[in-house]
Amino acid sequence: MAQFARPMEAGSMNLVVRPVTGADRDLVVDLLSAAWGTTVMAVHGELYDAADQPGFLAVADGEPAGLLTYRVDGDGAWEITTLESVRPGLGAGTALLDAVGAAAAAAGARRVWLITTNDNVHALRFYQRRGFDLVAIHHDAVTRTRETLKPSIPLESDGIPIRHELELERPLR
Repeated sequence: MAQFARPMEAGSMNLVVRPVTGADRDLVVDLLSAAWGTTVMAVHGELYDAADQPGFLAVADGEPAGLLTYRVDGDGAWEITTLESVRPGLGAGTALLDAVGAAAAAAGARRVWLITTNDNVHALRFYQRRGFDLVAIHHDAVTRTRETLKPSIPLESDGIPIRHELELERPLR
C-alpha cells in the first residue's frame, strides 16, 4: 500500500501517512497505551485488542504524529476503531482519515464508519467537519459494556455521563 504525503504550511515539516507494519508493533502498543491506558477496547458489546488490527501511522519529521486502526466488518465496510493525534494541529487526524478512506474505496468498500461515545463532543465536531454523518445512537450501550465487560470505563467525562455509543459514517461512493 502506498504512502500518502500531505504538504504542510510553508516552512514546516511534511506529514507522511503510511500503513502500519509488523515493525511498528511496539510503537502502536505505546501510542494506544498512552492514549487509553490499554490496547484493549470495548465496543459493540465486545472486547478486542486494537494493537492487533491494521492501521495507518502518521509521521512528521521522523516522529509519530498520529495513529488510526481499523477493521473490515462483515459487510465489507471499514470501521475505524481508534484515531489518536499525538501532535495536534499538524493535520495528522485528517490525513489519517483521508488515507483510510482512500484505501477502503480502493478495496471496494461503500463506507467508512466508527463509534464514539456521547460525551466526546470534540470527536463529534471533528468527524462531522470531515464528512461523517451521525447515523445511529446505541442507547445505553456503554452502560451495558461497563456492567458486563469492562468496568474500567469511566462514568463521566467533563461532567457528561458516558452512556451511549454514537455511530457515524462517511459514504465512499
